[in-house]
Amino acid sequence: MSADPDDQRTGPGPATVDTDRTMIQSIDRAANVLALLDEHTRSLAPGLVAERLGLNRTTAHRYLQSLQRAGFLSASFGPGPLLDQLFALVSVRQQLLTLAPAIMRQLSDTTGLTTVLSFLGRSGAVVTLVEEPHQGSIVLTARVGTVLELKAAQTRVLLAFQADPATVTRAHASLTPAEAAVERQALARVRRHRIAWADLDRAGLASVAVPIFATYDVQAAMGLLGTTEMLNAADRPSARVAALEQAAETLGSMIATSHA
Repeated sequence: MSADPDDQRTGPGPATVDTDRTMIQSIDRAANVLALLDEHTRSLAPGLVAERLGLNRTTAHRYLQSLQRAGFLSASFGPGPLLDQLFALVSVRQQLLTLAPAIMRQLSDTTGLTTVLSFLGRSGAVVTLVEEPHQGSIVLTARVGTVLELKAAQTRVLLAFQADPATVTRAHASLTPAEAAVERQALARVRRHRIAWADLDRAGLASVAVPIFATYDVQAAMGLLGTTEMLNAADRPSARVAALEQAAETLGSMIATSHA
């Protein structure tokens, strides 16, 4: 007798569900262990973890060892290199968000163009700060939180200096092999000249971006938005582009100095 199609289950089986649930519980518990670190608790011990989280000492010790092997904890079960790396990233970004607005405001007023600062998201540059010029009959802007296209100037800058090749591969996943090859060539030019122009086929509109170097890495991209009459890749040298490059260099130097 044939089985009724309605009775056939296509979802994950009980074993898969149990495995996923166990993995999620382990991640939650590891996060709870790390959350015990604070200004009063600079290192952990099995007894302390067991007492505060209601675990037995063997389980607590196993979690500490796993977190130590992964780099979240040091050999003494204090903050490990991965936590230090995350803290440094957050610290630099907070400083950028604090210092950038004044520099961007001055740049916008000097150039008469909108200034945008972005960080790299999963699929492109994410607009984080925007400063518009106080004067001008035409003001182009970008909404904070917008994920910019692959061929946007700021996305190109951030991908061009990305240390992890997998990040670029993931971002280019929607492109055909031929399109990806063309875009890789564009990124190579960005690395060579440290400047990127958008290639979005939008008549009359232009954007240019440069990297913000701080602590030896590119931390963000700063760009200008305007019309092709005000921004044109063929106009070299350009006072507006020079002002953008100087603003990014100034911001990067301020961040680097604070971490020296």
